[in-house]
Amino acid sequence: LGREQPIFSLKAHVFQIDPATKRNWIPASKHAVTVSFFYDADRSVYRIISVGGTKAIINSTITPNMTFTKTSQKFGQWADSRANTVYGLGFATEQQLQQFSEQFKEFKEAARLVRDKSQEKFELLSPGLNISSPQVNTVLSEDRQSPPLLGVNGSSEDKLFRSKSADMEESTEKEQIRKMLSEGSICERNSEAELFSLRDSNTKLVAALHEANSSIDQWKKLLAEI
Repeated sequence: LGREQPIFSLKAHVFQIDPATKRNWIPASKHAVTVSFFYDADRSVYRIISVGGTKAIINSTITPNMTFTKTSQKFGQWADSRANTVYGLGFATEQQLQQFSEQFKEFKEAARLVRDKSQEKFELLSPGLNISSPQVNTVLSEDRQSPPLLGVNGSSEDKLFRSKSADMEESTEKEQIRKMLSEGSICERNSEAELFSLRDSNTKLVAALHEANSSIDQWKKLLAEI
């Protein structure tokens, strides 16, 4: 097993599903054998291993998609797609079954964390992600799971973007001011035009009154002569 170390062990009767019927169990051991959880530090892999005689009767790598199901008070099973089989374990007590089930869930979660961390590293190293900032030039350490943060002042692209945004905002404000001034001058010119129009109408009205008065005076004069 190389550098793999056993983490947890229990005695159990080992079974495998009949590949022909996919329903019946076939005993893989004549008596209870040691079933152990192992951790391979080199590959960050968790495995369930059991040896009967000179051969491995269980060699199952735990993945995040696996589920251990308790089918009775002392029996549980899980499917291993890589081994193309279903393993079954019969324990002497309910407590042993519960202990095995809890360990299975714990190492399944550990396998999920290992997978997620490896995916994050792959995404950071993937050439398709266009990480062009000169500050992002290191691979995450083992205990970091989040991408590195940029400096307080940001990258040169961020600065250029902010300066362009500021220029656009300033230009927009100037345009709005010009528009307001232009609208104000138009209103002012319209007011002046209306004033001139009123003055012209007033002048014409006064002239018409004078003409009317003049005509009345002439009528009065003619009447007096008659």
